[in-house]
Amino acid sequence: MDCKVTSFMEDLNSLKVENLQKWFNEESKIWIPPAKEIQGGGRILAMFRAIFRKYESINWRESEIFDLGKGKYFYETISIGNLRGKGIYTNNICTVISFTDCGKIKSLSDYFKDTSSFS
Repeated sequence: MDCKVTSFMEDLNSLKVENLQKWFNEESKIWIPPAKEIQGGGRILAMFRAIFRKYESINWRESEIFDLGKGKYFYETISIGNLRGKGIYTNNICTVISFTDCGKIKSLSDYFKDTSSFS
């Protein structure tokens, strides 16, 4: 069932941190390079606020979603946006995400094809 992934991506694309709040708790861990892994809902939401401020616009489009079992999924995404002061941004991303039994994100790890735009 990929509806959790799709629902999370819809909330992410809203670019509203308040829509992301329901996905995280203090045990949630997230790793989005080039930053280090962070843990805790408050820290994760602060990170998303910072990410959203870096872009004039950004959109993520997930494609294939693979159910790995036990609440874990792998999916591919293309992110397209406009980085403030740097112009058009596009990147291919692979994500591994796992959910708790109650639907919170337990862990999320992104793997970018190209990280040069973050330097």
